[in-house]
Amino acid sequence: MTRQTLFGRAALVLGSLLILTACAVVLGERPTPLSPLLGGQGTVDDVTENAFSRALPGLDRYEERLFFVGNSFFNQNWVMAPSSTRARDGLGPLFNSRSCSGCHFKDGRGRPPKVGEEGPTGFLLRLSVPGRDLRGMHQPEPTYGGQFQNMAIQRVAAEGVLSITYTEISGQYADGTPYTLRQPTYAILNPAYGPFHPEMMLSPRIANQMIGLGLLEAVPEAAIFALADPADVNGDGISGRPNWVWDALNNRLTLGRFGWKAGQPSLLQQTAAAFNGDMGITTSLFLAQNCTAAQADCMAALNGGEPEISDDDLLKVVLYASTLAVPKQRDHEDPTVRQGWALFQQIGCAECHTPTLQTGIHPTIPALSNQTIHPFTDLLLHDMGEGLADHRPEWAATGREWRTPPLWGIGLFETVNGHTNYLHDGRARSLEEAILWHGGEAEAAQKAFIGLSKAEREALIRFLKSL
Repeated sequence: MTRQTLFGRAALVLGSLLILTACAVVLGERPTPLSPLLGGQGTVDDVTENAFSRALPGLDRYEERLFFVGNSFFNQNWVMAPSSTRARDGLGPLFNSRSCSGCHFKDGRGRPPKVGEEGPTGFLLRLSVPGRDLRGMHQPEPTYGGQFQNMAIQRVAAEGVLSITYTEISGQYADGTPYTLRQPTYAILNPAYGPFHPEMMLSPRIANQMIGLGLLEAVPEAAIFALADPADVNGDGISGRPNWVWDALNNRLTLGRFGWKAGQPSLLQQTAAAFNGDMGITTSLFLAQNCTAAQADCMAALNGGEPEISDDDLLKVVLYASTLAVPKQRDHEDPTVRQGWALFQQIGCAECHTPTLQTGIHPTIPALSNQTIHPFTDLLLHDMGEGLADHRPEWAATGREWRTPPLWGIGLFETVNGHTNYLHDGRARSLEEAILWHGGEAEAAQKAFIGLSKAEREALIRFLKSL
């Protein structure tokens, strides 16, 4: 498939989603009861460790074939060039993981590395310095680029060693029950290419779950804009706003909806950027290797072709990412779960974690069209307070703003990935800790949670674990 064909197909998808805004419906501010079919007809009944890896129901045979080929490219390791494995060579020269699944294990969620742990865990650091280019994009750190890479191919130096230390913070609920939070501090030790810029900003990120991404992309822009209230006109203290990011395919600013700060406009660009930043694999969208001029050994390394993944194979991975199904809600009729759902609405969680959205007509994957979904996100930016701030802007997002993350699948993270690390950097060791870190626009909901009785807190957590 030629680059022109890739661009044509992707532009058709993105353009159609912009045009078909009449299909957007936000179904009730606080719908009750909630359907257990969180992904609409894109829901599957699976509570196993493979719950995030099921194909969307309703795919035709051709789409199913592409899904499984995309799955292969998602899971298999890339190797350094030159190699007899021509379709999968070109790793690095600098990288964080050898495969997509190295960060999104079983299509799930990453976590911070443990002390002394080597290899990918789905954790990375974004880097930048003050200033923006003509498009409004933040400037990468001049020596180390836009992302810290702690791994490298032979004869190339890895950029350094990541260090995370934690400080314990104590508090208590209104009923006197104590809790502790952990505040992370990040450092990069033994930098291989000299000192960092004195004004370097860094932002920690963990890889998010892959489920339901195509459904979120199929939500028309009008539905997202309808939820925004940047000036807080209604006076509820919630002022979600869209991020405006660069669309490399169409050379314009557009709505961002993917990533922790909604920094990517489409699954095509999100996927291509991850290939480039995380594995050093070039695509038609991002042809430059992830080296800077200061990294001579990186610049001199052999590549796996230009681009290193073909447009045709890239689109198969995009289809795979678009068509991973959403597990259904469990125990939705349980009285404690229903009480937790009521409390979720009562204390204000649903004001940002919008329970219900409607997809439009997807122009290439019919199974994504006209679905009533329950992702629990508005895909907007919110000021989450100083406690969660990374002090690093990303397009229109400030250093205190984060996109509301979808909650579907949140109760299966431990089953799929064997851990319970939450928030953008995995600092929260439980759902309770994740809620307690909420500040800024979510401070009222956090204080309301602190004021609940032990039984009420447990009911709310039980509801979240049912998703």
